[in-house]
Amino acid sequence: MVKPIHYALGAIPVIVALLISVPLLTKNEIPISAANSFDTIEIEYIKHQLKKISYGVTERVEAQKTEILYIKNNGDIKYSVTELGDLQPDIRSKLDEKRLLKLKALIKETGFIAIPSESFSILENVTEYQKLSIKVTLNEKTIQIHWPEQNATAQFVPPIITMVESELDYIIDEIRE
Repeated sequence: MVKPIHYALGAIPVIVALLISVPLLTKNEIPISAANSFDTIEIEYIKHQLKKISYGVTERVEAQKTEILYIKNNGDIKYSVTELGDLQPDIRSKLDEKRLLKLKALIKETGFIAIPSESFSILENVTEYQKLSIKVTLNEKTIQIHWPEQNATAQFVPPIITMVESELDYIIDEIRE
């Protein structure tokens, strides 16, 4: 027969494990500690607003607006926009160290570099959609991914990609202000 003291002693490691694991599981941010100062990263993020234009028998896809965000390892940012063929002046900025570390950690910790490059087909009835492209070089390893917005394809866009997209869109919004 097991004595109550044995139950109490056996419960201590379980309680400690719960106290450690619950905060880690419920936290929805990637820890900045995943990135270290030796990591080097360069990101080129491109957003195209595309529109299918029909010429009777033929049709082509034309960019209505293109946004390019380039982030260097030292936090320097270059943002350029081309709207209906007109190139607007570049906006240059600097990403603060904390935000850059967060971005490095997000890409490094989620395994973003290991995502296979696959092509996404566009639904036939979609005439206007957004197509995105990202090229990430992390510690001299490069990956380039192209994907459309989720409502323009029947395929599933992985959440890792949309997390990075959201973070980069947030940086773009801050630059434009």
